[in-house]
Amino acid sequence: MRDINSREKAAILMIMLGKDHAAKIYKHLNEEEIEQLTLSITSMGHVEPSEKESVLSEFLEICMAQKFISEGGISYASEVLKEAFGDNKADDLINRLSSSLRVKPFDFVRKADPTQVFNFIQNEHPQTIALVLSYLDPQQAAAMLSSLSLEKQTSVISRIANMSVSAPEFIKEVERILKKNISSVNQGAQAYVGGIDSLVKILNSVDRGTEKYLLEHLEQIEPELTEEIKNRMFVFEDLTKLDSKAIQTVLKEIDNNDLAIALKGATKEVAKVIYNNISKRLQESIKEDIEFLGPVRIRDVEEAQQTIVNVIRRLDESGEIIIMRKSEDELIV
Repeated sequence: MRDINSREKAAILMIMLGKDHAAKIYKHLNEEEIEQLTLSITSMGHVEPSEKESVLSEFLEICMAQKFISEGGISYASEVLKEAFGDNKADDLINRLSSSLRVKPFDFVRKADPTQVFNFIQNEHPQTIALVLSYLDPQQAAAMLSSLSLEKQTSVISRIANMSVSAPEFIKEVERILKKNISSVNQGAQAYVGGIDSLVKILNSVDRGTEKYLLEHLEQIEPELTEEIKNRMFVFEDLTKLDSKAIQTVLKEIDNNDLAIALKGATKEVAKVIYNNISKRLQESIKEDIEFLGPVRIRDVEEAQQTIVNVIRRLDESGEIIIMRKSEDELIV
């Protein structure tokens, strides 16, 4: 069997996975990776069944190694893999993965009780809080961010958005203060963390009220940064940016009661777009529901609007609809 380089292996694997799964993987690649992988796929000639089997086998072995490392660390993975594949194969897998699968800083925080972690960090400097939240899962970070005072929330998200690199010494010092011994990352260079993408993931996970408050107050401090953040996320008012087909797809997923409550506090532009994409009979029914609702708490309106936004984000993620963002205009063909 001929030697196959890493790009060819990736191309073969993508072809074997099929277009639906391949499309999901493409979403996690940067422009250069997309270009290189696409070039490899388009230039791929005949692939022998034995080559496909070899690539798939290697992929499964790497997935297995990743699973063992995430469950019990390098040592545990090494023992299990040696028992499964022998010393040489296990060592090869561990060596190939060790550099990319080192335990991330603040791994213990992701596994700890969120309440305990919040009680510790809430009185820390906003820069320290921003660093810790940047390493957490978006849902965890959103929950902790929402629990901070509104003034501190604005300060923290500003620091997350403007954060690009953090010195390893600073990260290790914060870990030391948290009094936990975790696997250290032997980094010779600065560690990239935070940034606008990290902040967008967090803001996409907070409740509607917190999202609006933070963006409004951040805009007063850094209007250009706020505009860039808005361009990368979807908010309820952005419904007007969806085409008719996408809106109709979204509305099929929305309960009429949630729609009525959401429209209770919607702008005229948003209401017009929605009404233009439903039947006259449903329009009349929704308007009657709105009148029947009477006064509605702002929190309930925001929750209903956030429910709709969450559906839109989910459909966008699955590829069922496309949210046009400024940075993506050139990619849609």
